[in-house]
Amino acid sequence: MTDIHIRKSLGTGLSASLLGPVLMGVAILGAYTPTIRGLINGPWQTEQEGHGPLIIAATLWLIWQSRDRVMHAKVAPAPVTGWAILAIGLVFLYLSRLQQGLLTVEMGSILPVIAGSILICAGWPTLRALAFPLSFLVFAVPMPDWLVDAMTVPLKVFISDTVTRVLYAAGFPVAQNGVMIMIGSYQLLVKDACSGMNSIFALSAIGVFYVYAFRWKEKLRSFMLILGIIPITILANFFRVFALVLMAYYGGPDLIEGTVHDLTGISLFVVALLLLFAFDGVLGIIGSLVTRSRRKVAAT
Repeated sequence: MTDIHIRKSLGTGLSASLLGPVLMGVAILGAYTPTIRGLINGPWQTEQEGHGPLIIAATLWLIWQSRDRVMHAKVAPAPVTGWAILAIGLVFLYLSRLQQGLLTVEMGSILPVIAGSILICAGWPTLRALAFPLSFLVFAVPMPDWLVDAMTVPLKVFISDTVTRVLYAAGFPVAQNGVMIMIGSYQLLVKDACSGMNSIFALSAIGVFYVYAFRWKEKLRSFMLILGIIPITILANFFRVFALVLMAYYGGPDLIEGTVHDLTGISLFVVALLLLFAFDGVLGIIGSLVTRSRRKVAAT
């Protein structure tokens, strides 16, 4: 009888301890359902932000992978700090809803809302255990248009100039005016999609995920991989524009429209991933050589 009473008490206590987090989770889902609907009907349909749903799925997977750390984290609620951070997130959510179209702020406000809720229910140890999964959610926040435009134009000019210089050095009849490349009798406009911005956003998310999942214990290697993401993406995009210009030169501009253009975009992403993995392999070889040299020095 006593054993049954103890079990019932434990079950009741467990249910009571889970009630707060469950209610918090339901409230957050309810509050951000219009935001998700807006993302589905807007940014997530574009090439630039189409990776958003995958980021959320990856975040949920990372949270699941962190379940052991969460279970062993000390429960020490920090209600004062938690409510303050939660209030900041809710204020940003409210203001972004007043000014329609601010999906960046609206989606970004979910980070302090979730962080504040965790502090209220469980405290800092649990928040630290979930620090990376929550930080990774940043990649699901749509980039503001003014920032994308500010980064896209210089990238287009740089890639256009680099492709033109390489082709000119190889003997092709080519010239450039801004983002317009003239080769032979054709004029080609380097569009926004060819700037590499779309790939930079998606590859950055994949690169950070890869580093955390497989290289997190090797801090220097992780840091170098993260630093290499943007240069690798720009290099892969150079190959794409270079190939498109040559295809237009030999087959005409009509050849690079439609399906071919889209296929080169997919190829760019594959090439960028291969370059990232190759760079990781090079870093691994360098690390092994350095370790061997240190051991030889220590042995002597």
